[in-house]
Amino acid sequence: MRIIPAIDIIDGKCVRLTQGDYAQKKIYNENPLDVAKAFEDAGIHYLHLVDLDGAKAGKVTNWKVVESITSNTKLNVDFGGGIKTDVEIQHLFDLGITQVNIGSLAVRDAEKVYDWISHFGAEKIILSADVKNEAVAISGWTETSAIAVFDFIRAYASRGIEFITCTDISTDGMLSGPNIKLYQKLINSFPEIKLIASGGVSSIGDLQSLKEIGAEGAIVGKAFYEGKITLTELSHVN
Repeated sequence: MRIIPAIDIIDGKCVRLTQGDYAQKKIYNENPLDVAKAFEDAGIHYLHLVDLDGAKAGKVTNWKVVESITSNTKLNVDFGGGIKTDVEIQHLFDLGITQVNIGSLAVRDAEKVYDWISHFGAEKIILSADVKNEAVAISGWTETSAIAVFDFIRAYASRGIEFITCTDISTDGMLSGPNIKLYQKLINSFPEIKLIASGGVSSIGDLQSLKEIGAEGAIVGKAFYEGKITLTELSHVN
């Protein structure tokens, strides 16, 4: 299972939110590149980079952070937050982003995202399914749609999507453990999908539980920043 630490960006700084609430923001580091380099130095190969300003604004905003991390590390970076246009997605790949997470646009303009899957390849696009009570949330989690997550994934699976990041918003940043039942249901329903679980990881035990149910990857955020899981522990999960 891939261990994927997260860096969330607001105003160019490394932050974490609680349950996606921008009013519950905590700054952990003024320089995201320092954090990324620490992950790389610990032997970690992946990074989940989120432009929270971009998610809220509906356009990629923190370009300088993206370029600094892709230029100065060898991490495999997946990026999300506000991607809306062909120009943005192409520029992200040109800067060295490995995969992009598409969430709000995948709800609002599915045909465009289907085109991206065909044009760039399914391995480059991660469907970002952010969930509140099994309904898909959009716009940096500030809106909840009427679309059930299972219907959402089914539509994209039929178009060849391979990777899905599912975040249970109710657990995100709570350090209360991931929603294993939800992830198990998704894996059972869509065995062809590579599921990346996000939200609620609080311990190495949580990561082992996600591995046992067949998650392809797990995103770790607040648990690391709050010292619940050390870099050494993260780098030795297998």
